[in-house]
Amino acid sequence: MTWCERITQGLQSRQQADAYRRRRAIIGGNGRCLRYRGRQYLNFSSNDYLGLARDPNIIAAWGRGASAHGVGSGGSGHVAGYSEVHQALEQRLAGWLGYERALLFNAGYAANQGLVAALVEKGDMVLADRLSHASLLEAALLSPGQLRRFHHNDPDSLRRLAQTECSGNRLAITEGIFSMDGDSAPLVDLQRGITDAGGWLLVDDAHGFGVVGEQGRGSAWRQGCHPDLLVVTFGKAAGVAGAAVLCAEPVAEYLLQYARHLIYSTAMPPAQACAINASLDAIIGGDELRAQLGRNIARFRTGAADLGYRLAPSASAIQPLLVGDNLRALELTESLRERGCWLTAIRPPTVPAGSARLRITLTAAHQSADIDKLLEALDAVRRPA
Repeated sequence: MTWCERITQGLQSRQQADAYRRRRAIIGGNGRCLRYRGRQYLNFSSNDYLGLARDPNIIAAWGRGASAHGVGSGGSGHVAGYSEVHQALEQRLAGWLGYERALLFNAGYAANQGLVAALVEKGDMVLADRLSHASLLEAALLSPGQLRRFHHNDPDSLRRLAQTECSGNRLAITEGIFSMDGDSAPLVDLQRGITDAGGWLLVDDAHGFGVVGEQGRGSAWRQGCHPDLLVVTFGKAAGVAGAAVLCAEPVAEYLLQYARHLIYSTAMPPAQACAINASLDAIIGGDELRAQLGRNIARFRTGAADLGYRLAPSASAIQPLLVGDNLRALELTESLRERGCWLTAIRPPTVPAGSARLRITLTAAHQSADIDKLLEALDAVRRPA
């Protein structure tokens, strides 16, 4: 099969399965409202959970950083791209989250890929929650280690797999709050299961950081768990971009020698690090934002239940409305957009076959009237009983 034939076949396959992905050029995707082709919509697709992407203090911090340091970092952190601004942010993150070291990455995907690729060698075993993010599963598949998947949020399943024969090290992988289901991992029990087998636990807390735990420290802090490796990202609740790996001192030094995504990428701009630092101020002092988000979640879940909709059991900002059929999910999305609500249909392969859904995300920026308008739209598009 030639390249052209393979590409044509692949595109046709996605179209036939109603799984074809399209991008749309919008204005204001990080806000309470967005605009598309001249029309305004209420935005229920943003991961900006605390509404910080447009916070004036964070924007001003980025501007001051750009004025002082320029708009680019100038190179890899191993060459000329690592500045005192980056160092200060790493030290603040490590101290605040209770780790010896923090290392900045350009994105959560890069952090997960770089971390697993650097640590896992032949003979090692990676034990991943079967619903873990694609960046984690792909990193494990590409590694020389053996990938075994345990049942979703099932410590007993992890424990059984962890006891199977392995000539090397064991690394368990999970998310703190799952990106497509919105549910939380039982981190204490998972850590106990992998620690008993002599392994380490890696938690990707992209969707918990900033939102849950004391001062927004995240899922692990809330549950009283201290994973061996913690990944936090700054493109969700922090409202900016980038990521960090939290770990022990020797692990950080090892990653500086072997994590290729860190070594061979241009470092994030110092101005971005300044904005992230300002975002941490907002997160630490953001109890009212988290409370408002909680009120919005409760209002939506109560209203959706009253309408008879089947929601996933999520207490997080991620509220999946389960549909099942790909085409039906697309139809619902378009119907809701006609009524002024912007949502996204999530379909396989992003989620398991037969579990297409509307991934509704709520933020602290949403107002009660916004939630009510979404519920009115959902009521209007229900199938007749």
